[in-house]
Amino acid sequence: MESYFERQVKDLYDKVNNIVDSADMYKAKRNGEEFRPEITKEFKEKFFKLVDKVILSLMEDKDNFYGYFLFQMGREIRFDITSASGVNFKGAKYVIYFNPILFLQLNMKQMETTIKHEIHHILSLHLSRAKELKSKYSTLAINLAMDIVVNQYLDNLPPYSTTLKGVNNKYNLNMEAYNTLEYYAEKIQSELDLMEEDDEGEEDDSQMTDSMEDFYDPEKMHDMWQESDEVDEKTLKEFAEKVISASQKGTIPSQVESLIANLKNSQGEIPWNIMLKKLMGTVESNKKKTITRRNRRQPNRLDLRGEIRNHKAEITVAIDISGSISNEEFKQAIKEVLSIVKNYNHEITIIECDKEIKRVYKAKSMRDVKERLAAGGSTKFTPVFEYANNNKCNLLIYFTDGKGEKKLEVVPRGYKTLWIISGRGDKLSLDEAYGPVKKLSKVEVKDNELELKDVKTDGYSMNNQEPIF
Repeated sequence: MESYFERQVKDLYDKVNNIVDSADMYKAKRNGEEFRPEITKEFKEKFFKLVDKVILSLMEDKDNFYGYFLFQMGREIRFDITSASGVNFKGAKYVIYFNPILFLQLNMKQMETTIKHEIHHILSLHLSRAKELKSKYSTLAINLAMDIVVNQYLDNLPPYSTTLKGVNNKYNLNMEAYNTLEYYAEKIQSELDLMEEDDEGEEDDSQMTDSMEDFYDPEKMHDMWQESDEVDEKTLKEFAEKVISASQKGTIPSQVESLIANLKNSQGEIPWNIMLKKLMGTVESNKKKTITRRNRRQPNRLDLRGEIRNHKAEITVAIDISGSISNEEFKQAIKEVLSIVKNYNHEITIIECDKEIKRVYKAKSMRDVKERLAAGGSTKFTPVFEYANNNKCNLLIYFTDGKGEKKLEVVPRGYKTLWIISGRGDKLSLDEAYGPVKKLSKVEVKDNELELKDVKTDGYSMNNQEPIF
């Protein structure tokens, strides 16, 4: 049965088709011409009333950070953008733009996602970082790279969204998940440089429709960023932090926390949980060659063996119980690890240790995680690495304050290592870490009470709203 919201969307879509000639819009887009038809005040009010319902849906969700963030942004309608939404910085604030023709073809969850997508661009400082990369990479490579970075953390993507899998398949690449913007831009540009230009001739406008596929153009999807006010990265960062500060009223998704931590880090270092996702991707990608399955890329080559994913990732999590890590940090860290690895075929072994191993056990969920043993004395890293060397291990995650010996007595064999330094720690004492060293964000108790008075609403009101069914 059609919901009230769906009826509103359909009604607005019919109205916008009476206002806008989609064929004229497509021609203008293709020719790089401005296309800004007259829209009535009534349509604008009804459209943004529908957007308000999407905001309310975000507010009712665990991801209400996005709703608060959107409250503080300007909102405009633009028919000349090649995606459902876009963003730039104008008049001392971030502005989100909607193309109703494309936006109204999405369902509620996809509408939420396209809003989250634009906010992730802001949090990632893509508006300024893209400018820095223009001297090295093409607009297409940069746009694809930015959207790959953003979309890996989002569900319910709109049709024809740029994804890592899609770009890998289209350009015959094998790029890793959860990597940096620069990494993806370089890989994509290398492939673009090898490709020959393919001139397919003039397009037949008579067969064009108003579908997503016709309007989607990754090379032009961020063109409106060029219209942003001329401000430096420092200013953009400061404005983003102000909006973030006013948006942290409820539960913040882990991926957003990572982006915020990254934004506040002047060195732009990848947060520990993002690094873990990256490492998990490399561990899980280990495939077994098999003659029972044809090679997917070249199915007619019977001499090439196919691959199957039957690899179980053996994850070892070492927790320093010498008193360096608080209970809050411990619980948050374990919860985050379990959340990240749940999408992989895995087995987790938890080791509690100080100068020696005190306890080893398996855990599949937080219910299996035991109360930590009483804090010990000094810390020594070598016993954990001896255990990992002598047992099945693909990835060792070591939570510690970093204070231990200067040199391991054994060398890690056959597995990756990720060091995570607690909020109380400074740096790792080892001269050679044998893996990346990341900082654990300080755990803070957040006030989950929603206080709308703290948020700039630009006249938005939650009163007199029609029900969402």
